[in-house]
Amino acid sequence: MSDIITNDSVYQTDSLIAEDIDAYLDVHQHKTMLRFITCGSVDDGKSTLIGRLLYDSKMIFEDQLAALEADSKRVGTQGQEIDFALLVDGLAAEREQGITIDVAYRFFATEKRKFIVADTPGHEQYTRNMVTGASTADLAVILIDARKGILTQTRRHSYLAHLIGIRNIVLAVNKMDLVGYDQAIFDKIVADYTEFAASIGIAAFTPMPISGFKGDNITGPSENTPWYTGPALIEHLETVEVNSAVDADKPFRMPVQWVNRPNLDFRGFSGLIATGTVKPGDAIRVLPSGKTSTISRIVTMDGDLDQAVAGQSVTLCFEDEIDCSRGDVIALADNPPQAADQFEATIVWMADEEMLPSRSYWLKIGTQMVTATIQQPKYQVNVNTMEHLAAKTLDLNAIGVANLSTDKQIVFEAYAQNRTLGGFILIDKISNATVAAGMLHFSLRRAQNVHWQATDVSRDFHAGLKNQKPAVLWFTGLSGAGKSTIANLVEKKLARMNRHTFLLDGDNVRHGLNKDLGFTDADRVENIRRVGEVAKLMTDAGLIVITAFISPFRSERDMVRQMMQPGEFIEVHIDTPLADAEARDVKGLYKKARSGQLKNFTGIDSPYEAPLDPEIRVDTVAMSAEEAADAIVARLIP
Repeated sequence: MSDIITNDSVYQTDSLIAEDIDAYLDVHQHKTMLRFITCGSVDDGKSTLIGRLLYDSKMIFEDQLAALEADSKRVGTQGQEIDFALLVDGLAAEREQGITIDVAYRFFATEKRKFIVADTPGHEQYTRNMVTGASTADLAVILIDARKGILTQTRRHSYLAHLIGIRNIVLAVNKMDLVGYDQAIFDKIVADYTEFAASIGIAAFTPMPISGFKGDNITGPSENTPWYTGPALIEHLETVEVNSAVDADKPFRMPVQWVNRPNLDFRGFSGLIATGTVKPGDAIRVLPSGKTSTISRIVTMDGDLDQAVAGQSVTLCFEDEIDCSRGDVIALADNPPQAADQFEATIVWMADEEMLPSRSYWLKIGTQMVTATIQQPKYQVNVNTMEHLAAKTLDLNAIGVANLSTDKQIVFEAYAQNRTLGGFILIDKISNATVAAGMLHFSLRRAQNVHWQATDVSRDFHAGLKNQKPAVLWFTGLSGAGKSTIANLVEKKLARMNRHTFLLDGDNVRHGLNKDLGFTDADRVENIRRVGEVAKLMTDAGLIVITAFISPFRSERDMVRQMMQPGEFIEVHIDTPLADAEARDVKGLYKKARSGQLKNFTGIDSPYEAPLDPEIRVDTVAMSAEEAADAIVARLIP
């Protein structure tokens, strides 16, 4: 043998291979990441395009490719050729219908950059899924079928992408192979889109003729479009500026995610830097408290840093012991963001149930979580025409502008400046389902001009004068259950005991305070909100407040409970079966509701959500009104 392989040479070869792998992994680790979405109308080729990107970037394993070839023959839409859309459409329903329903995220990489792409649905009913995919994207690829031109969903998705804050738009005119790579068709579509884009504020976009199925202008120039001199799609994706690079030039902001306290000798504040740059020695301010200090260390798992920038997760240590907790925002001392509790915002409604103005929702913005109340929309946006339409509420996929208020100040910036401190979601308090996404525009002027006025006579002093503990007895139940009768008896018994009370009855307040409200779900919500505010003022005056309202929704009863001091809200469920309440029908309301003369009547064509765990439950079938009143008074004053 002329060549002798020794153990040393094998060892050296293995070492070289290991070094090459380490070098490759190091380069791969430090590549920038671009998040982008594909969107557009149904059948514009979004899934096919992503499948082509995965295929051309060699991100498909051999067994996946074999399965893809088999599936293409079985359920594909491209005859005997590979149907790249099947790489992305993972749900059985998607493959059966040939459409995208859910948001599908896929990862791939080239030599220059890593990518996470979201394939978003084209159907209007899944618009909320498109918003979800767009919320973290740096770039949007708007696909247009060259045969069809600009469609309604093209406009809708373009508007939403711009609204969400995506500034890099690629107009991918797809399926050019089906129109013979005709330049005139491409130019006409680009001209039409240019006019539309200007109308919604899109100042610039990158048009390109492609074929996701054939691969034209995807990874390189296509011989079929010699008239096109722009970049291929991959080339553009590899060079476009990502949001993290832009965010690094903005003022420093870091929402605190958690307080890092592993032992008595270390205390730091961990989070993801939203914008800007920070380094040890920088003077910082913690909001909303306004406390100031100086950065002493920037700690990570890999050791301390001399500087940290937007997009990095770090733990910041301060020179001083100041109060800082989850939900606070750390900013540079000389350039802090604002804090307010009333705003104008754009809201994208994402729930099947309509928005109810005055209902309380959880509002999550960054790491902050507060209670928020939405007012009636100022207007709703017609995405097809960009008209501003009058609206009392928002339905599924509707987009509107409304004012909102929070129960305490939140740290924020306009969404156009900071997506982290300007973008929020609304969460239903009962179901914990996300019902909306929104973008803050600005704080309302009254938020800065209206302040709490300190008074010398406290609520405790008011209660002491009356020698009693304030409380709210909140009677709830169906119409005809006996709420007003029992509430009236309770007040009489308390009056004989020299207790200071006031009875708020559902019918009585509609003659004055709430005479402008009807009986829709939205009006019922506002009715209870107003009564809750009045009841709160009365407890501040030291009174025992008795209310008798159907108050059909748990959310609003919980909202009033949150207004009161702990232990002051006593929910009294006057539990009467619907058949018994209807049999009484003292006011003749059930008869009218059954005949169709009275709409939105609780128990007939409007729901009643019974309390799950009331402080007091009164079974009017088992006890008389007098017995019920005695039991309630005994519970209130043992």
